[in-house]
Amino acid sequence: MAQDEKIKVTIDSDLEDLIPGYIENRHKDIASLEAALAQGDLEVAKVLGHRMKGSGAGYGFDQITEIGRAMELAAKNQDLAEVRHQLEALRDYMQRVEVVFN
Repeated sequence: MAQDEKIKVTIDSDLEDLIPGYIENRHKDIASLEAALAQGDLEVAKVLGHRMKGSGAGYGFDQITEIGRAMELAAKNQDLAEVRHQLEALRDYMQRVEVVFN
């Protein structure tokens, strides 16, 4: 998939009111992670990764669940480089995701 290609995610229309807030919160997570990693704080990555792992698929964002799982594991293993890699994966995903409701 090309870096600028949109990632279409089909989500049940029952969740339509919740999705803008969920997406906004993931953007806030990116900012929180950037600030924490600048301080070398992996605890924030562990907590936010765990939350994303638990919530992503429930809202229809399976990729967020996978990123969260990898981020939480990397943080537990004190692997700063991998946490940064997952942060970039999340940033890329959030820039390209396009929600379609059915």
